[in-house]
Amino acid sequence: MIIRTRTPARAGLIGNPSDGFNGVTISFTFDAFWAEVELWESPELEIRPAPRDATRFASIDDLVHSVTNYGYYGGIRLIKAIIKVFADYCQSLGIELDRKNFTISYRSNIPLRVGLAGSSAIIASTLKALMRFYGVSIPKQIMPNLILKAETEELKIGAGLQDRVVQTYGGVVYMDFDRELMTRGFGHYENLDPALLPPLFIAYDDSATEGTEVFHNDVRERYARGEKLVVETMEAIAEGARQFRKAMEEGDLDEMERLINRNFELRSQIYQINDLNRRLIQTAREAGASVKFCGSGGAVIGICRDEEMFHRLQKGYQAIGATILRPRVITYDELDG
Repeated sequence: MIIRTRTPARAGLIGNPSDGFNGVTISFTFDAFWAEVELWESPELEIRPAPRDATRFASIDDLVHSVTNYGYYGGIRLIKAIIKVFADYCQSLGIELDRKNFTISYRSNIPLRVGLAGSSAIIASTLKALMRFYGVSIPKQIMPNLILKAETEELKIGAGLQDRVVQTYGGVVYMDFDRELMTRGFGHYENLDPALLPPLFIAYDDSATEGTEVFHNDVRERYARGEKLVVETMEAIAEGARQFRKAMEEGDLDEMERLINRNFELRSQIYQINDLNRRLIQTAREAGASVKFCGSGGAVIGICRDEEMFHRLQKGYQAIGATILRPRVITYDELDG
């Protein structure tokens, strides 16, 4: 029997990047992109590479093309990391795994390094497949911690819980990572009604990408040192997410637009934003839309009030070589498609 699990991309609607800093975020999973894992029993444990893991190339140009599109790291390291974390978790609880091996393969169409949570989608899909294969049940609120551990502890990738929580719960998720709450090991995670969302667009340009670990590390160090500007900015970003939820519930589109723009301005106070990423923001603003980053850069999300505005956005993003789409929220029940 082949086990198939699928995890969609996510968009950080508001509050990011405060998720790694005891903040508050609202994010959602959407159906345009996904990572899928297939796992089946086999005599030996084997991880099959995907195109982004290639080690043989037709030429130097082919290698350069591969690195440009996929970076230096593929998905195999992600799968290895979560297998180890899963095994360690089971051992720590005295869960004895059946002595059987498996072969695992993966594929993903999530654009790389544009802040749509492609890496965590591969890890989440793998964890769900391992749970089904070995018949192990892990509490939903704990799963994001294991996914994050595979990245931060095993692979030393700077990241927060936001992506892992929303890709575990699915749909639109409100997340509060308050320091006191987190002493129990997890925050407050709550699904919201997708019908409360304003009309949204997502645009991305994979030539504007940076790895998450590159984007976050400097600010993490400054936050850990207690730098006043960083600490206060993260608190303000988190408060913006709380206010955005209230605006959603009241249907206050003007306030939601203000808070989205404010999120970007706050982020700009503490992060260096390259010209390509700033171009994604500026293009939306020239079309009259509110806009902010979906994640660590390379993709943006904003409110699009009407068809006329969407056509202006399409024209603007086409002119700079970026892609625009209207996201459809995908819920937890649909995750494994």
